[in-house]
Amino acid sequence: MGFVSNVLGFCGFGVGISTGLVIGYFLFTYFQPNDVKDPEIRPLVEQDSETLQRMLPEIPLWVKNPDYDRVDWINKFLEYMWPYLDKAICMTAKNIAKPIIEEQIPKYKIDAVEFEKLTLGSLPPTFQGMKVYVTDEKELIMEPSIKWAGNPNVIVAVKAFGLKATVQVVDLQVFALPRITLKPLVPSFPCFANIYVSLMEKPHVDFGLKLIGADLMSIPGLYRFVQELIKNQVANMYLWPKTLQVPILDPAKACKRPVGILHVKVVRAMKLRKKDLLGASDPYVKLRLTEDKLPSKKTTVKQRNLNPEWNEKFDIIVKDPQTQALELHVFDWEKVGKHDKMGMNVVPLKELTPEEPKLMTLELLKNMDLNDAQNEKSRGQLVVELTYKPFKEDEIPKTFEESKTVQKAPVTAPDGGGMLVVIVHEAQDVEGKHHTNPYVRILFRGEEKKTKYVKKNRDPRWEEEFIFMLDEPPINDKLHVEVLSSSSRMGLLHPKETLGYIDINLSDVVNNRRINERYHLIDSKNGQIQIELQWRTK
Repeated sequence: MGFVSNVLGFCGFGVGISTGLVIGYFLFTYFQPNDVKDPEIRPLVEQDSETLQRMLPEIPLWVKNPDYDRVDWINKFLEYMWPYLDKAICMTAKNIAKPIIEEQIPKYKIDAVEFEKLTLGSLPPTFQGMKVYVTDEKELIMEPSIKWAGNPNVIVAVKAFGLKATVQVVDLQVFALPRITLKPLVPSFPCFANIYVSLMEKPHVDFGLKLIGADLMSIPGLYRFVQELIKNQVANMYLWPKTLQVPILDPAKACKRPVGILHVKVVRAMKLRKKDLLGASDPYVKLRLTEDKLPSKKTTVKQRNLNPEWNEKFDIIVKDPQTQALELHVFDWEKVGKHDKMGMNVVPLKELTPEEPKLMTLELLKNMDLNDAQNEKSRGQLVVELTYKPFKEDEIPKTFEESKTVQKAPVTAPDGGGMLVVIVHEAQDVEGKHHTNPYVRILFRGEEKKTKYVKKNRDPRWEEEFIFMLDEPPINDKLHVEVLSSSSRMGLLHPKETLGYIDINLSDVVNNRRINERYHLIDSKNGQIQIELQWRTK
C-alpha cells in the first residue's frame, strides 16, 4: 500500500503542477486588464512639487540654469572618439605612472607593480552643460558639469616576497564641477599658454575595489571612509582657489613681449640719385622692424639735397632679435602724388652685438632679391648707427602672473621719468553713418600714433601696443583716444568720420601702475573701447 500511495502521490503532484500551469497561462492570456494607459508626458511646469523633487537630480544643468549652455556636440564627439581616447589616455597614464612606480617601490620592498589590464570601458563621460565667463583680461574661463558612470577595468598586480596580489577597480562613478581657465590668450597656436584647472565643489567619487576577487567596499565602514578620504585629498589639492597648472607654451615667447630696445641714429645719405625734374631730390627715411605692427618711424624731409645729413635718433622696441630685422627705406617726398622710392636695405638684428654701437654704411638697393639685375645699379649709400640694448633678465616676465604686473622701464629711460605703455585691445558697437572701417588714433603731448584699420567690422580687435618715453610722470596729462573710420574707396565724399572718442586722465595710471578698463565712447550711441595703460619706471 505504501508503494501504491507514493506512486499516486507523485502522479498527483505532476498532474497538479501541469494543470496549474495551463490554467495560469489561460488566465494571463485571456484576462489581461483593459484599463492600462500610456504614460502621460507633461511639461515640467505642470509637474507637482513631489515629482519635480524626484526628477531634479536627473535634469541637465542647461535646463535648470539659463547661464549654462547645452553642449550636445561635445558628447557626440566623445561618443565617436572614445575608443581611441580610451587607448590614448591609458597609454599616457602608463607612461606617467611607470617612472613614479619605479621610484617608489624600493622604499616599500616591493618587487614589482604592473598593470595587468587598463581600460576605461565603453562608456564615455557626458557634459551636462557648460558655463563660459567673459573678462577684460586675456583669458577664457569655462565651467563644465561632468558626469561619468563608466565601466572601467583596471587590474593592478603587486609582487612582493614571492607572492602576488591583484587589485581591481570597477564600476567607477565621478561627478565633478571643474573650472578650466585658458590664459593668457596668445597669437600662437594653440592660442593659449597655460591651462589652469580647479574644482568649484568637492567631487563625488564612487567605485568598486576588489582584492583577490573579494569586494573590499563591502567591509562595514570602509566604503564611507574611502569616499571621504578621496574627496578631502582631491579638495585639498584642487578645490578653488587652488589650481593645477598645465603649461602649454612659454608666455614670453608666445606673446612676443619686449626683450630690448634698438637705438637707431640715421646719420646721413650720400650720392643719392636725382628724382625731380630740376635735378634734385627731397629725401627722407622710413624705418621699421619686421614682424612689427607699429607704424614706421620717419626722419624729416631734406629739400633739394642728394647728400642729406639728419643725425636723428629713434628708439624701437625689439621682441625677437633672432628673427627681426631693421628695414630702411629712402623716399623722395612729393607734394602731389605718390612718393618715389629711392632705395632700401635691411639689417638683421642678430648681426648686432648687444650694448655695442655699430656704424654701418649701407648700399641702397631696389629690393632684397639678390638675383635682380637692377640691384647692381648705384642708388647711393645710407649711414646709420645701431645699438641693441637687451632688457635685464629680471625685467622680462617669466610667467603669466608676472606679465600681469607692470614691468620695469629699461635702463635707458629718463631719470625721474619712465615709459607710458598704451595697449589698444578692442572696441564694441562702433558704427559709422557711411562706412565702418575703424582704426584708433592716439594723441599725447602732440605726438600721434595710429592702429591699423579693420575693414567692415563693428567689433574690431587690434591688440596693438604703443610706447611713449617721458621725462616726468604724466600726472596732470590726458590721453586722447579717438576711433575713426576711413573709407575703403577712393573719393572725396566722406573719406573719414569719427566713431567716438575718450579723454583719459593719466593720474590714476601713475598711482596704480596699471589700468585695464572699458570706456564708453563720447559721441557714440553704444560704442565702447578697451584700453590698457601701464606706467613703468626704473
